[in-house]
Amino acid sequence: MTGLDQIPEGAVFAIMLLPLASFALISLAAFLGLTNDRRPDGPGPVLSPRLSGYLTILAVGISFVLSLWALDGALDADGARIGFNPHEWVTIFGPEPEPRGIIFPILNVEVGITLDGLSAIMLVVVTSVSLLVQIYSQEYMRGDPGYNRYFAYMSLFTASMLGLVLASSILQIFVFWELVGLCSYLLIGFWFYKDSARRAATKAFVVTRIGDVGFMLAILLIWSETDTLSVLEIQDLAATEEISSTVITWFSLGIFAGAMGKSAQFPLHVWLPDAMEGPTPVSALIHAATMVAAGVYLVARFFPVVVESDDALATIAIIGSITAIGAAFLGIVATDIKRVMAYSTISQLGYMMMALGVGGIAAAIFHLFTHAFFKSQLFLSSGSVNHATGTFDMRKMGGLRRYMPVTFVTMTIASLALVGLFPLAGFWSKDEILSDAYVDKEWVFAVALIGVFMTAIYVGRMLFMTFGGEYKGGEPIEHAGAQGDSEEEHAPTAHHSPATPHESPPMMLIPLVILAIMSVIAGLFNLNDDITQLVTGWLPEETEGLITEGEFELWIAVASGAVGIAGLVVAWAIYGAQLVSSERIRRLLGPLPQLFENKYYLDYLYEEIFVKEVLLGSVAFVTDLFDRYVVDGVVNGVARLARWSSQELRLAQVGQAQLYGAVLVVGALAAVAAMLVVNPP
Repeated sequence: MTGLDQIPEGAVFAIMLLPLASFALISLAAFLGLTNDRRPDGPGPVLSPRLSGYLTILAVGISFVLSLWALDGALDADGARIGFNPHEWVTIFGPEPEPRGIIFPILNVEVGITLDGLSAIMLVVVTSVSLLVQIYSQEYMRGDPGYNRYFAYMSLFTASMLGLVLASSILQIFVFWELVGLCSYLLIGFWFYKDSARRAATKAFVVTRIGDVGFMLAILLIWSETDTLSVLEIQDLAATEEISSTVITWFSLGIFAGAMGKSAQFPLHVWLPDAMEGPTPVSALIHAATMVAAGVYLVARFFPVVVESDDALATIAIIGSITAIGAAFLGIVATDIKRVMAYSTISQLGYMMMALGVGGIAAAIFHLFTHAFFKSQLFLSSGSVNHATGTFDMRKMGGLRRYMPVTFVTMTIASLALVGLFPLAGFWSKDEILSDAYVDKEWVFAVALIGVFMTAIYVGRMLFMTFGGEYKGGEPIEHAGAQGDSEEEHAPTAHHSPATPHESPPMMLIPLVILAIMSVIAGLFNLNDDITQLVTGWLPEETEGLITEGEFELWIAVASGAVGIAGLVVAWAIYGAQLVSSERIRRLLGPLPQLFENKYYLDYLYEEIFVKEVLLGSVAFVTDLFDRYVVDGVVNGVARLARWSSQELRLAQVGQAQLYGAVLVVGALAAVAAMLVVNPP
């Protein structure tokens, strides 16, 4: 008996249900007024609002322990699937075919769990990062009037993400997929009294729904062709070539369309930078480590299907490459530290998609695993910097290494891991992506190397502008928060002066230190190919020969490290030693900086041209036609009928007997003709 075989089904369900129970209890307590700041029947709350945070931490903590149990069992089983029988949810019956009296179901919707190496890794990533973020949030959100609501939303999001990972049917995945999107909307717009937050939440919801249309069409297509919604059955049918190549290609592209929305792939990436309007811990959890990784997980979950289509793989590789490079350019010109991290996230998600596009599923998930730790650390560090300076604008920072030594050290470690320098976690996962790309598509390898160089430039720029030089005074508290959350928006930092930056409280530093340690050691988990075995052990035998697994090449590792160091040197020369003026470089590049600062004018294209001119213009045109020919037409038609009735029908009452007789004959003939038509002899 392996460890995985010994895990009861109830324990696996508990991983998802515990955060869901936390959401229900916090919501119920808030509804009853037990944790509100002011109760209807009394001056204050019965329970401390901070209990919401403790309850969330407890629920996610237990889920994390259970996830480690599942991961240990998955290692024992070499990543193979464990079979938990699904439970019937609803069955829709069709008409009665021959023989009469027998009713055949046309749609049987089942719910269940999928536990294998891939889902076990994702469970650990989601619960571990979520646990650290909840601990960080206890201090970061202290005193916020929406404290209880915040932890209720975070509990619901964690439960939704875990449900997505464990789902056994594609319809079940879609339900949790939409719940994750809903939670993202609620958390981005958490400070709903800010117009920018409301706009960002709406933008994220609408843009990701565009991709979800493709996902939904893929579900309808695969069900109509296979009569099943089971993920396992769909994978096996594709691997054994029982689904036509055309259906596989269109299904794979539909799946990828959904992933493009959630994982912010070009051109549906525009929502993620604006999503930084939410609280920083939200950015660390949802927009760095979990929700945006859901698209990568979705493509990986259906890898046995996607890998059967060369066209789908090529599309994924191309879009991933464009995303990786395009977002890196935007990260170089961004001045808001959270937005730099947002563009970095988009770029790294492009890396993961590039890996999937060359058939390197193990490399993609391995990078997802390591990236979750150092990128969430970078987001939480940006919150720590904001805690000290009252701003996210790097132009108003500088010199913080003297005031914030712990934040400086941990953020530097995570930044170098992001660049992919030896021996940090990012080195090992990026090296696998580069090796796989070199084996399968050399042009993807070249793009990936360019991405390493650009990553080093924007990371170095961020470090030198934030921690190098002299402190530039931060921003007065009363004016902070134009780009995101600020000290003005939550009470615990309101008494601090941005003019005297300080280190963050221990409750915020502990998660930073833990994540920095993971940024160092996470890559070592695959030295014995443990993660590779977990990611590939569940795949059908027919798929194993289609996986790309490049061998470790010393020259690739050296080239990647050299390119990364070169990028850091360039950043140091411009923003650290200031040997070259950034303004001079800007002039030399001509219109390119303006193009990057305006984000390729995609927001203008979408909002001003497509939405306002095309969409709203079309709606206005159709509405005008409806009003002119339907609404006015009905009114005018009734008026004409009334006028005609008054003028023409009065002739039927002229008192002439022959006219009355003619009308009776015509009416009788019409009645007989109607009867013959309806019931012919």
